[in-house]
Parts: sequence; C-alpha cells; structure tokens
Amino acid sequence: LLSVSCLGDCELHTSCGIQKCTTDFVSFTSLLNSALEDFDLEFCKALRAYSVCTYRNAKVCRGNLVYHSAVLGIGDLMTQRNCTKNGPTSSTNSEMTHDPCNYSGHTKVREHQGGEKTSPPTYLFCGLFGDPHLRTFKDHFQTCKVEGAWPLIDNKYLSVQVTNVPVVPGSNATATNKITIIFKSYQDCTDQKVYQAMADDLPAAFIDGTSGGDENTRSLHIVEKVGGKYIEMHARYIGTTVYIRQLGHYLTLAIRMPQELVMAYEESQDLQLCVNGCPSSERIDQSGHLPLPVMGKLLPWGAVSHSRSGYTLETATTKCHEKMLVKDIYFYSCVFDLLTTGDANFTAAAHSALQDVEALHPRKEHWHIFPRSRDDGVGRDSKFFVSLGLLCLILVAY
Repeated sequence: LLSVSCLGDCELHTSCGIQKCTTDFVSFTSLLNSALEDFDLEFCKALRAYSVCTYRNAKVCRGNLVYHSAVLGIGDLMTQRNCTKNGPTSSTNSEMTHDPCNYSGHTKVREHQGGEKTSPPTYLFCGLFGDPHLRTFKDHFQTCKVEGAWPLIDNKYLSVQVTNVPVVPGSNATATNKITIIFKSYQDCTDQKVYQAMADDLPAAFIDGTSGGDENTRSLHIVEKVGGKYIEMHARYIGTTVYIRQLGHYLTLAIRMPQELVMAYEESQDLQLCVNGCPSSERIDQSGHLPLPVMGKLLPWGAVSHSRSGYTLETATTKCHEKMLVKDIYFYSCVFDLLTTGDANFTAAAHSALQDVEALHPRKEHWHIFPRSRDDGVGRDSKFFVSLGLLCLILVAY
C-alpha cells in the first residue's frame, strides 16, 4: 500500500524521518489480524499515528518525494477505511506496539522484541452439556452427577461455576440450570465483571448492567446471538471465548482458553472439573462407558409412577441420527439422554455441543471422540464401540 523504500531519495535528505515513520507503521499493522472484528479500529489508530509522525517531519522532509507520497497515501487509506482524523493513536515505537489487552498479539510482540521465534499460544477446550456430559481440557469425556454447585474453572484470571439439579426422579442424571462466571480484574483492561445465567434467564449483560468494555478497546464484551437462547463472551485480554446456550430448561457451556492461563492456579484451586475431571465418586460412567437406563425397552406411560422415557432404543437412535451422522460420543450421549429423560431438547443440546467444539476446539482431528474399551481417550476404531454395552452393539449394525 505504501512504499517502505527510499528509492535513493533519502540520501539527499538524511535528516528526514519518513522511513522510520513508514517502518513503524508497517511493523504495527503486521501484528493485526484482519479476521478480528476490531481490525478496522486498530488500523485507523495506526494510520493516525503514521499521520502524526509525518506531520512532525514536515519541515525536514519538505523536498522528499517519498514523504509526499506517504502523506497522500495516508489520506487515501483513511478515506477508504472511514477513519476519523481525530481519535486514539497506536504507539509508533516498535518496542511499544503491543496492546496489553490483546492476548493474541503478545507472542508476536515478544518474538519481535527478542529476535527469537516463539511458539504460538496453545488453546484448550472444555464443554458441558446434557445430563451432564463433560469434555475436559485434556479431551477426556465423562458423564457425572455433580449435583449442586461445582467449579468448572478457577484460576488467576477466570472463575466458572455451574449448578446442576436432578433431571428425573430415580436417576442420578443431573443437568445445569445456573452458570456463574467471574472475569477477574486485569491491569487496565477490565475491572472485575460477574455474569450469571439461570434457566429461562440468559442475559446479554453482566450483573452490573454493562455488556462490554470501552468501545475503543472492547477487551471484554458479550454478544447476543439468539435472544434469551445463545450468547457469546469474548475476553480479548486473556484470549478466551465462552459460549452459553439455553436448550429446553437447561444450559450448556463451551469455552476456549490459552493453556498457560488455564494452568495459572494455586494448589488450593485444584478442584476444577475442566482441568481434572469429576471426582470418581461423582462419575455415572465408568471410563466413558455409559450404562443403558432402560436397556432398550419402552417404558409405557403410566407403567411406573415416574416414567423416565417415552423412547425405545430404536426411536432414540433414530432421533439422534437426524442431527448427528457421526456415531461419536456426542451421538451416544444423545441416545443416553433421550432414554434417561425423554426430553428431545437434549438432542439439540448434544448437537449444539458438537457445533461448539467445531467452532472453538483448535485441533480438528480431535473434534470427534470415539469410545474405547480401555480408556476415555481419543480413538477411531469402530471395533471398540463397547462403551454403551448393548447399545453400541446394536448401533454398529444400524
């Protein structure tokens, strides 16, 4: 867009600082990600800083053609990007070009300053949905009771607590009806913000009534995707994204967070379901193996005082297959939930949970988790589809 070459003219104007102005502008904008929603805002800041730098050099660069080309180029770019002439500017000092409230740029800046290449940040995923089914940061899949309030995440930057209640009488299965998230204060990026969602109350704002930070930085903000049904939270300063959905009378949660921040917790904070999974005493499954709630037989309405389900194994399988073609653990969880509760909303919950994985999980090859015979890790061999006992044997032939 703008030449960084002096084209020999700088030799005639050694006191002109236009090359430094241009180099700083290019250095800063190279750190920007055009896919991010704040790209235009940050690009305009850089243009204004570039303009200020050229203005300071106006006298000494008076006869420099490169200088005049740069001035014209800045004006054209500001018009194209609808940038205002007055407003915040980015620092033109290459040692100060990073935004402390933009986690994604920290690694690039450290690399730029230190001259050594650093590995890009590693992101981890955790999700909770259904009866409830937990996918930990280690990609372990568990089904747990965890009735009452339990911490999903509790570290230096973020706390997430869920409250689970019984779904049907006579079953250990529970589902999430309350989520509380605390974004802890961080430098000048954000004050402490608390968000709380409950069944039938999924607000698009924190409890203080705000929905985000300063419009210029937007280091933390909430986006309402579907009114009262689906919100996203973006914490740019810690590189963290949270999805919360309401499906039926219960809530689901999915989160992506940098590994180095996930691990920033004290020894006393070790009870985190997303980090260490559920305590063994709270597991419904055994190493990922889910017990069949009705062993594939229809429980007729009225046959018992509290019927768990109106689904047979066949009808539950068909219902889940409408939404999910891949017979992974999300598919089996859907069948388990239908047989346990009879609530078709759990089908949508399993499907949405898989969609959230595809949107947030950084490694595509780990999107689908398949049950295995000996552990709950990631596998793809269909001969190990034994985790649901009789259910898997029937589904393999389905």
